Amino acid sequence: MGDSVPATVYLVGAGPGDPRLISVRGKELLEAADVVLYDGLVSPLLFANLRADLEYAGRATEDGRKRVLQPEINARLIELARSGRRVVRLKGGDPFVFGRGGEEAAALAAAGVPFEIVPGVTAAVAAAEYAGISLTHRAHASSIAFVTGHEDPNKPGQTIDYDRLAGWPGTVVFYMGLNRLGRIAAELLARGADPATPACVVSRGTTGLHRTVSGRLDDITDKATAAGLKAPSLIITGACVAERHAIDWFESKPLLGRRLLITRPAGQADEAVARALDLGAEPILCPLIEIGPPDDWKPVDDTIDRLAEFDWLVFTSVNGVAHFLDRLFEAGGDARRLGHLRLAAIGPATADALAARGLRADVVPQTFRAEALAEELRPHVADARVLWAGANIGREVLIEELTAAGATVEKVAVYTNREAESLPEPVAAHLAAGEIDWVLLSSPSIARNYARLSGRYPTQSPPKVAAISPVTADAAREAGLPIDVTAAPHTWAGLLDAVRDHVAGRLDV
Repeated sequence: MGDSVPATVYLVGAGPGDPRLISVRGKELLEAADVVLYDGLVSPLLFANLRADLEYAGRATEDGRKRVLQPEINARLIELARSGRRVVRLKGGDPFVFGRGGEEAAALAAAGVPFEIVPGVTAAVAAAEYAGISLTHRAHASSIAFVTGHEDPNKPGQTIDYDRLAGWPGTVVFYMGLNRLGRIAAELLARGADPATPACVVSRGTTGLHRTVSGRLDDITDKATAAGLKAPSLIITGACVAERHAIDWFESKPLLGRRLLITRPAGQADEAVARALDLGAEPILCPLIEIGPPDDWKPVDDTIDRLAEFDWLVFTSVNGVAHFLDRLFEAGGDARRLGHLRLAAIGPATADALAARGLRADVVPQTFRAEALAEELRPHVADARVLWAGANIGREVLIEELTAAGATVEKVAVYTNREAESLPEPVAAHLAAGEIDWVLLSSPSIARNYARLSGRYPTQSPPKVAAISPVTADAAREAGLPIDVTAAPHTWAGLLDAVRDHVAGRLDV
């Protein structure tokens, strides 16, 4: 860019593990970014639907990502800004609370690169509140100390004042201290802290894998070790910890501790993810089919030109509604071209997609499957011409049933449904390690592709499987997958509720 002004770098706090806790400003910047440099504590759910390039810039991780050193991160931010790209540096929690955001801001300032700081919800506050702990309390604590549990080993001497912390009159929160929990507790006890001081460790706070172990300062190390807690974790000591059980709201979530594989196509999983998070689960995105435009729009355009020939227009998916009506509009038409047609939708989600375009479905069956739609249409389609706007692949039962009822049925592929060729590496690793609790399947093609791909990763602890409908369940069984639960109603909300009820022991297969 020569001597032009560098682009602005945005140092954004992502908040803790729950992706919904990012600020409105942070979300806006992510959606507008050209490139995002992120650390290992950032929820991958924040990357769904982004157009930006993603670059890891953090510590070494268990899934094989290599550590990126701070000088390298600083240099990369400067390089990207000078190239004119809109950069977001996304950091877990708050960028300036044990996040080295201050170092990065100083490097940018020294290089003459403009920057903006977007605060985030720091992990201590969020994890404590999800664990039911009020860090301040007028009866117990009027002050909070935030302390690193992992000092820079290159610093001369120890700067943590354990003498003062041992007598701290409020709440003390140690970040990044799980591996040094024994030493931290021993240091506090050696300097006169009361052994009965309430203490707890919050592991993976605010995520679906959130766990809290409570005890006293003199036994919390043994309890946390026995529980097998994992980083990232926070250590909290003080009288406020003893009050947590009265307001322990998050740990009663029905699917807390369960990892759910969400297999919906990219860009269509927001509803399922939101519902999974509401139930306390840890959703993992794993799109097993890719939705895209047809390879050739000409057959669709030719069909649109012939709309006057048809009596009924049938949709069996939200994708069909979106792709057909978008193409109609691009071709210069609008809803007036459909005025003579009656409309049918396979279920409420498809009917809602029509309603969002100002169109009302004339027929929506009570059971959301092709056989039920055909049964509802049967009395209306004798001698009628029916247009079905659907995918390039799928069950042909609708054509067979309506043809038998006397209709002339024509199908036009308004979108393509392509199977994924492999599982994402983190998903494959979780499956092989037996760390996926449930797989949620929402179509026969997804069920078949999951069976094919997951067979490459044998495990002693296979996940349970939930199907959105009997048709999907049948396809899964034919592919060799046992089905633990089938949703009713056959929607994503129904699917997640069925998993919830099964876990609670209220639902059989």
